[in-house]
Amino acid sequence: MTKQPLFGQRLRELRRERGLSQAALAGEQISTGYLSRLESGARQPTDRVVAYLAARLELTPTEFDTPASEGPLARALSIAASSPSEEAAEDLVSALRGARHESPLLRWQALWLASRHLRRQGRTQEEQSLLEELVDVADQLGLAELRCRSWTRYSQCLLAAGHTVRALDTATRAYELARDEELPVYDTGPALLELTAAETEAGRLPDARAHADALVDLAAGGPGALRAEALWSAATVRLRQGDHEGAVRCLEEAVETVDSHTDLLLWVRLRLAGASLHLQVTPARPDLAQDYLRQVKAPLSLVGTPLVRQELLAVEARLAFQQGRYEDARTTYDELGAQVLRLPYQDRIALGVLDSRLLILEGHEAQGVARLRELGEQAGQALRLDLAADVWRALAEALADLPATGRRAAS
Repeated sequence: MTKQPLFGQRLRELRRERGLSQAALAGEQISTGYLSRLESGARQPTDRVVAYLAARLELTPTEFDTPASEGPLARALSIAASSPSEEAAEDLVSALRGARHESPLLRWQALWLASRHLRRQGRTQEEQSLLEELVDVADQLGLAELRCRSWTRYSQCLLAAGHTVRALDTATRAYELARDEELPVYDTGPALLELTAAETEAGRLPDARAHADALVDLAAGGPGALRAEALWSAATVRLRQGDHEGAVRCLEEAVETVDSHTDLLLWVRLRLAGASLHLQVTPARPDLAQDYLRQVKAPLSLVGTPLVRQELLAVEARLAFQQGRYEDARTTYDELGAQVLRLPYQDRIALGVLDSRLLILEGHEAQGVARLRELGEQAGQALRLDLAADVWRALAEALADLPATGRRAAS
């Protein structure tokens, strides 16, 4: 029996060389759907099918054993997969734009790797475009593992872009597929993680709490990174529910779970999350937030992607505001504002709130209040109800701090 995936690649190449459609090659003995799965590598050919297709193509069966020619995408993928270079990853993104006729399995691998690079860079719009194709290719291949991973990654991107309803729907599909197909923890866990995140942002906190706790249990026997992210997710849900002490306990356990020698980037991001959490609990703990920020300064030079550097600046700006260092907060905010923002949706809204509060303190009451109202409406329209409530709460606090004359002018 001829082995996949080279058979499928070679079959597709030979069919196209002869200008045949799949229907024309399939003839009456096999279906076009079966032929498509052969070409994609999803099905293994029998000797009888190989002989039939060889006769249809007027060649000997041994000619299927000749490797398919390797195009620019295959070369770019090989280089990017074996190199940590950002330049190699950018070359892969460029190769994807120009390539359209490779094996679906090859294209899926390229899309997966390229979208991961774009996520690290915080280039959400470009990432979303690639992930939409990734989902289509995975569905075409019909492999449960690839479909689950594609939907999970797509849900994460949609949530970062502020598309809560679509993210929730996609994450639900990914988790249900993983559960029904009894996929392993490294597929089920990430799917459940994204479902919990989407439910949290949609305000479905009881569901999110139940899934977060199930995720922590599931991750107990999994890799350390998954356990840390599960605990981080549980901390986020508890914070939204007002269980501040529970949130702190979960996140501190997550921080202790990851060793900087095994996953330095996650180690840094957990400490940034810890700093942010200590600024959100009641009462706020700016000293503990500052301790976490001190820890990440040196490692950030080694693993600091543009996205992570912006996450650091965002926390630094909020810390300066909490400590009453308003000029420092404005300077840091302006440094962020001079860049192309790569932060997730909720962080961009939080930055807008910070800018509005600073505008009010700087004497631009009407402008700051109008901006807060706009942000509250945006979050509400995106169905980020908890986020919208945070914005309206900030507006109420800002108005309460204004003297009576200022409140009348702002209104």
